[in-house]
This record gives sequence, C-alpha cells and structure tokens, in this order.
Amino acid sequence: MSGRCRFFLDTILYPDETEVSLTGEEFSHAVTVQRLREGSEIVLLDGTGKEYSAIVTKVEKRSLGAHIISSSVSDKEPAADIYLLCGELKGDKTELVVQKAVELGASRIGIFSSEYCAAYMNANKLERLNKVAREAAKQCLRAKSVPVEYYPSLQEALASAKEYESRIFACEFVKESDKGLGSITSPCALIVGSEGGFSEAELACARDAGFSAVTLGKRILRAETAAIALLAVAAYNLGELG
Repeated sequence: MSGRCRFFLDTILYPDETEVSLTGEEFSHAVTVQRLREGSEIVLLDGTGKEYSAIVTKVEKRSLGAHIISSSVSDKEPAADIYLLCGELKGDKTELVVQKAVELGASRIGIFSSEYCAAYMNANKLERLNKVAREAAKQCLRAKSVPVEYYPSLQEALASAKEYESRIFACEFVKESDKGLGSITSPCALIVGSEGGFSEAELACARDAGFSAVTLGKRILRAETAAIALLAVAAYNLGELG
C-alpha cells in the first residue's frame, strides 16, 4: 500500500461532523497491523468516491478516534462500468479473481454456480470475498469497495446483467467469436465459467439472454486466468488501462 493507511467507515457526515471512530476489524487492522498512534495521518472512505484526510486523536481499547480535516473526490475510480461474473472456483482462486478484478477496475462482481461447477458457496465465504474486495480497494487506492454478489444459478447471473449494453460470454469450446472485444462499450458485463466450463445448453441460454459468445484464443486458459485476462482486455479497450 502506498502513502497513508486507508480505512472504510459505513457513514461519514463531514463537514457536519468531523469526529469519527474506527471499531471492529478496521480498528484491529489500524492498531495491531498498522500500529497507528495519536497524530498519525490516515485516509477514511465511505464508499461514495470521496476520500477524507484525518488525524488520529485517540486510541482506546476497542476504538480509534480521528478528526477529519478535509475531503476530496478520488481520481482512482474507473469511468467505465464493468461487471465481472465468474463461476465459483475451488480453493482460494475465487478470492484471487475478486482481488484482481478490483485492481483492474471492475465496478461490480458476481460469483455464480453452474452445471459443471464443483465448488460451493455459503454466507461465510461470501463475507470473506467482500472483505477481500475491500482490502484490494484500499491497496490499489480506490475509494469504493466493489460489491461481491452470489447467484445460485447461471440463469440468475445472466438476468443480473440484463441492463448492460455489452454482454460478453467467454466459452472454451466456441471456435469463432460472435463479436470482437474491441467493439465493446460501457456499461459491459463479462461472464467466465468455473474450472468445468460451460455446457452447450448454457451457451444457448446465454445467447438467448443477449450475450455474445467469445473465444479467448486457441489455448485453454485456467478459469482464474481467463477471468483476469478478459477483464484486463475489456478495461484496456474501454480506456481504463491506457
């Protein structure tokens, strides 16, 4: 992480209120990991795209007090609206995809189960993924934490993207892309499967939902590689990496 330590709060009412408190996990991270003391300069975030410069005023047993001195609008948030949907992956690979998606500028992340998915989701896992997203946002200097949602079926994942202008469905057995990635526009939704890939029926379902099927080249990519690579290409074509 570069510069001052960054912390998320649920609500910040600056300039009406200038005194705030960190509690829970953010407090623990500030004190036990960052070892902040009175007088330390920090940045506070409330998920609105603003950054609040603050000074630590007191460190107590279960909370840290800070005084906000100024606010500004972050210039690190992406202009393009990119929604990444990824089939749930085994082990900690889903966490890797979430982390890199936040860094690359995704505005929303969806994890879904599908016909050949071998992993599973529960409330603790989803909470963990959202924590990974928050930490990644702080690390790459974003001012918003990217929400991670879960869909128990591909059909629900497809439906969640119905309002997006460009809809891309990466499929390992497609021989030729329905459209080139260079033609995508914002807002766009990108779908990549789990380790097991997709079935022919799922491809048909995606096309019926308005998605264009694309190939990611002649080599078979690991699911996590495919998700990160597709998002990076989309971000570049939409001006986020140029």
